Amino acid sequence: MAVAAPSPAAAAEPGPAARPRSTRGQVRLPGGEFAMGDAFGEGYPADGETPVHTVRLRPFHIDETAVTNARFAAFVKATGHVTDAERFGSSAVFHLVVAAPDADVLGNAAGAPWWINVRGAHWRRPEGARSDITGRPNHPVVHVSWNDATAFARWAGKRLPTEAEWEYAARGGLAGRRYAWGDELTPGGRWRCNIWQGRFPHVNTAEDGHLSTAPVKSYRPNGHGLWNTAGNVWEWCSDWFSPTYYAESPTVDPHGPGTGAARVLRGGSYLCHDSYCNRYRVAARSSNTPDSSSGNLGFRCANDAGLTYGSAAE
Repeated sequence: MAVAAPSPAAAAEPGPAARPRSTRGQVRLPGGEFAMGDAFGEGYPADGETPVHTVRLRPFHIDETAVTNARFAAFVKATGHVTDAERFGSSAVFHLVVAAPDADVLGNAAGAPWWINVRGAHWRRPEGARSDITGRPNHPVVHVSWNDATAFARWAGKRLPTEAEWEYAARGGLAGRRYAWGDELTPGGRWRCNIWQGRFPHVNTAEDGHLSTAPVKSYRPNGHGLWNTAGNVWEWCSDWFSPTYYAESPTVDPHGPGTGAARVLRGGSYLCHDSYCNRYRVAARSSNTPDSSSGNLGFRCANDAGLTYGSAAE
């Protein structure tokens, strides 16, 4: 899970102006009904993955992949956007990948000592001052807050997906399955997602090929053509988070509670492991405050599509 950064000294600056609607890099999904939530009883009670409930969605578009370093760099170049991590002056980096002078190591996160608060860590320098994103243009951008993701989406002519849209898309057309590809984690002995193997948090055997982030088109896409909806990086959704929301959620196009303290995160990350965080399941949920950032927080965007349920028309 991600950890919260300290509040900034000044309020965030106004975001970039909205651009015309764009479906660049997106797939169009027909919407319709699906069963949302954990049908296996494997979720954490505090996450509120139950009850399983029927949701009906209008058609929508969603990005094939998480937003990449290259795409986020284009946004920053065009707008001059300064991320929350840059304004805070530090962000959370996993302890095995820190690349920073000792003076930049500001301490461990309470309750999660594998997270190190590193001065100068942000999207361009994801492991600290001695790192950069050279050679990683197609990796997911990280150290982005919900505020940053929303600003990018506005600039790109898109929006963040609702939590219901995210789960429907991540399921890839498979009803009631544990993962985006079925019920078995490693079918045929092959890894289908970028998560932790070994003994968390000290030994990662990297059997899936990656210690930290993987390129956004790693492994196989799901049945809807989406890549890496399990593991790699947590993805922000538009909704406020509530652990009791499923019991009162509208059946048609739910958008989350009207208010809250944290925003929904979906998909898990390269740090998830069944010993402490099995949130790479397709029903799994988490959350964090809108200004939080860390080395495993990213996002993908969505967009409106047709006006009628199941319609193929724009």
